[in-house]
Amino acid sequence: MKRVKLILVAAAVGAVVGALIVRPDVSRIVAGLPFLARDPVLRAHINFFRAAAAGWVIFSLYWEYAARNAAPAKSAESKGSRAFHVTMTNAAALLVIAPIRGAGRALPASMAVMSAGLAIEGAGVLLAIWSRTHLGRYWSGEISVKVDHELIRTGPYGRLRHPIYTGVLAMYVGCALVTGEWLAMIGVAIALFAYWRKIRLEEANLHNAFGANYDAYRQTTWALVPGIF
Repeated sequence: MKRVKLILVAAAVGAVVGALIVRPDVSRIVAGLPFLARDPVLRAHINFFRAAAAGWVIFSLYWEYAARNAAPAKSAESKGSRAFHVTMTNAAALLVIAPIRGAGRALPASMAVMSAGLAIEGAGVLLAIWSRTHLGRYWSGEISVKVDHELIRTGPYGRLRHPIYTGVLAMYVGCALVTGEWLAMIGVAIALFAYWRKIRLEEANLHNAFGANYDAYRQTTWALVPGIF
């Protein structure tokens, strides 16, 4: 129920912000701040931007819906650690998806680049969802060990230890290719740091929970990308 309330509150805040932006007086204020001005290049490719934004919305709604079946946690990271990660990833998402001029464009707004971005984002969504179905009740947004926790090695977990993070990071990268802003590149960098930090904490936590079994699993898998990391 708390998650549903959060979604409703977020939707309400978004509606209010959107209503304010279209007001003539607010629009004039934004127009006087070049950094916050809407990117005219993205406006010329609005369907690509809408598709990229829709991918995040669909993914978020599914994620919240699937969370209802999570098993209770036996131990979990501190609230401060979790809040830090959520703040970093949300800030990264805003930078990646924001259709504002910001610091200028890092990439050309070409059909090829934007199409590649949508393809990468879509592949990331599918990988994250596929991985989530294999993780099942042992998934958690926070770093935790569930009651009767088991080490999952099926599906993408046979090759990757954190395929959900691989999928989510692919979404950041894909969306950044669509928007093409320097702000989006900064957002990707923030997301990479946030998940690098989370992987280090999570792997230490899983080592404590499974000991030698997890160490053996690490020897035969990659963290995020086969052959690279």
